[in-house]
Amino acid sequence: MSDTVDVAARAGPAPAGRPSRGLLGRVGDAFLRRREASVLVVAVGLGVYFASASPAFLTKPNMVNIAQATAPAAIIAAGMVLVLVCGEIDLSVAAVFALAPFNMHYLVDYYHVRPVLLAIVLALAISALIGFLNGFITVVFRVPSFVTTLGTAYMVIGLVLVTSHAYPAPIPDAASETIRHWFGASDWAHLSWCLLIVAAFHLLLTRTRWGLHTIAVGGNPLGATEAGIRAGRIKIGNFMMVATLGGFAGILDAFRISTIDPNLGGGFGIMFTAVSAAVIGGTSLAGGSGTVIGAFLGALVLAELQDGMNLIGISANPYFLILGVAIVVSMIANVYLSRLRRAGRT
Repeated sequence: MSDTVDVAARAGPAPAGRPSRGLLGRVGDAFLRRREASVLVVAVGLGVYFASASPAFLTKPNMVNIAQATAPAAIIAAGMVLVLVCGEIDLSVAAVFALAPFNMHYLVDYYHVRPVLLAIVLALAISALIGFLNGFITVVFRVPSFVTTLGTAYMVIGLVLVTSHAYPAPIPDAASETIRHWFGASDWAHLSWCLLIVAAFHLLLTRTRWGLHTIAVGGNPLGATEAGIRAGRIKIGNFMMVATLGGFAGILDAFRISTIDPNLGGGFGIMFTAVSAAVIGGTSLAGGSGTVIGAFLGALVLAELQDGMNLIGISANPYFLILGVAIVVSMIANVYLSRLRRAGRT
């Protein structure tokens, strides 16, 4: 007993103003410091609310609907986070989303490329080439990425409409049932690919030199360049990755609906959904910070909102109003939390 008292006396009193925290308090603090914390709470809260409001929400068919609505946006958002973090944006990804399955169709049915998996790889290579052009024009000619990718988007959409004559095309007959199953026809194929890609890009952003350099380029471009980071190469690489993911998501969606629709990219919907998911999940449009897991959760929140509103009979008209409010509130919260982190208060 005396030994314990001596040790406590030598340790001295706890610093004033810093009361000891229990394990639960420390875990809570660590959770709140995570960028993904707020959007995770929202996702869980929406799930609980809609499950209590509609018995159909937790049924297997509805869970499949939510998964298939979440996955394409989350897959694209995983790459969009890297582009946003390095201080750029890609508006052409919706057009690439529509082009990639047509490229697969042309390669298989017109150029007789076999097997179909090789045609898919070549279609993704073409998507990456579009991303390379976006990055090259942005970096070399110093054209703002907003302008570059907006122009590319219209060119690619025009290419899709001209080559397809604005008519949908069937999935190639040469695609085996196994290919169809793994690339979107199965109920959970979208979600499986999504989780794999989100995990890989989370590790890329947080655990690799590429991710560190991406954050540095977006947070302090001049300092990153002076430190020897090749900012141009980082940006071009990130543009290539988001374009490839856009093409892959388009191919998955084509297999899911068993047709290739030329109008999928014309409305820019999937691009805006991916950007919204990234922003709601905690990625800053100003560059320098972001989270891939948060983007996935943001896509889940948007899918839950749209699905849940339909189930409980709310008109789809307020969806975009709610989405706009969510984006503005998320951006305000991101700016405020960034200031707190810089001040060392979180």
